[in-house]
Amino acid sequence: MIRGIDHIELIVRDVEEFVAFFQKLGFELIARTKHHGDAAEMKLPGENQTIFEIHQAGGEEVIGINHIALKVDDAKADYEQFQRAGVTFTRGPKFIEPTGRTTVELRDPDGWRFQLVDAERKAPG
Repeated sequence: MIRGIDHIELIVRDVEEFVAFFQKLGFELIARTKHHGDAAEMKLPGENQTIFEIHQAGGEEVIGINHIALKVDDAKADYEQFQRAGVTFTRGPKFIEPTGRTTVELRDPDGWRFQLVDAERKAPG
């Protein structure tokens, strides 16, 4: 079951420039990760805020919104449930070690990328 928006991933030309910009808007830097090379995670103060995952463009990536991730209790179970309901996925469940969560990927009818992502972070295995 979808519980809300987990994060919105932005692809940018300069991560540091975007960190400074979001801090001016009142966002907090909550993490630096090596996910996608160099990335920053930011959110507004308070509980249950959507995270903006910001990483530098590389390869053939286009600057802009990469995807919107929807928070779920169990990505594998929801993948199976939504498949039975007729949703087509572009990638099945995959554990992402740098984030400690399982994700699945799909596109909406216009081609926008979405993820279902486990709400809780877990250790590999």
